[in-house]
Amino acid sequence: MKRMSLKGREAAARRRQRYRRACRPARVLLLAAYSLLLTVPVAAGEWSAQTSGTMAWLRAVYFVDEARGWAVGSRGALLATTDGGRVWAVRRAPTEDTLRDVYFVNERTGWLVCDRSIYLLRTKEEPRSYLLRTTDGGETWSRVEVTGADVDVLLTRVAFVDAARGWAFGEMGALYATTDGGASWKRQTLPTKHLLLGGAFLPAGQGWLVGAGNTILYNPDGARWLAGGSPASVETRFNAVSFVEQRRGWAVGERGLVLATVNGGRAWFRQESNVDVDLLDVKFIDAEEGWASGAGGTIIHTTDGGANWRREPSGTRHPLERLSVASRARAWAVGFGGTIINYAGDAFTPAPPRLKTPGSEQPRERPRRVSRNTETR
Repeated sequence: MKRMSLKGREAAARRRQRYRRACRPARVLLLAAYSLLLTVPVAAGEWSAQTSGTMAWLRAVYFVDEARGWAVGSRGALLATTDGGRVWAVRRAPTEDTLRDVYFVNERTGWLVCDRSIYLLRTKEEPRSYLLRTTDGGETWSRVEVTGADVDVLLTRVAFVDAARGWAFGEMGALYATTDGGASWKRQTLPTKHLLLGGAFLPAGQGWLVGAGNTILYNPDGARWLAGGSPASVETRFNAVSFVEQRRGWAVGERGLVLATVNGGRAWFRQESNVDVDLLDVKFIDAEEGWASGAGGTIIHTTDGGANWRREPSGTRHPLERLSVASRARAWAVGFGGTIINYAGDAFTPAPPRLKTPGSEQPRERPRRVSRNTETR
């Protein structure tokens, strides 16, 4: 075999060096693309329709666990399930009035927000809104008056943090609180007269309220309500708010607006939702994973605290008014025309693998727990 001359070997070495330099950017891009592919979260489940057995406009849904839940709506529509929605039973309507919200403290004790049509009011002294309470899992209901002399106030939501402490709120900046399980209610002073549409409360006493007129309120110590600082460019109606602990929260509103806070609601910043329809509800499982629903059958999902939101197929074009999230694996949304859709996913989605680089260590992943904070559903 003919040996290559010294000059030939040097020329070949230079060609190999130029080739490696030319290929280096492509290798870096390929490595980056592979890393991105591994770290982009992919939904582990899907949304599908459940048979509700009604054409009522469903206004709210609430599950106490993955099996037991309730949905409510127009003309006293009251549905219940004990198997995660495989079968929804249409219960006897406790009233002919619209049921705007449902909240259960446990499987036995629950509350309904009732809205009476102004055309059906018999006297000027008859309240437009009231609550219904059950202590036997919805078999029987008793009426509870909340608004007192504020007979024209329309209540929109109710929430409890335990069997004793709860709140109901709605029009004209009205917020009523109870500390005795609903036996008595007292109106609290708020720095707004706008319609309140969403709220979140913690057992330690902190709370957040959102609504029309760019309203975001927070209660840092359980004693006083203050106006939160939304971005100056935001002029909207907020429809819902979700908090996983006293610092981390999200609010949603008109035209796809999503705001987030990391300081308990004193200041808020925008997140890109990638949709331009009205968002009507939001629920976060923990500081990273959350869902929002809205007009046109919209469902959006994030697994990184809202840094990236992506749209998920819902199978419906009806507006989805309310969400209930029982766990990482199960969630429900309800809306117009008796619509109920259910999310079924894996119970635990592990963090994506990370590429090792020289000098780095593979971090240990800790399983994330589902938040049990109280929100209006």
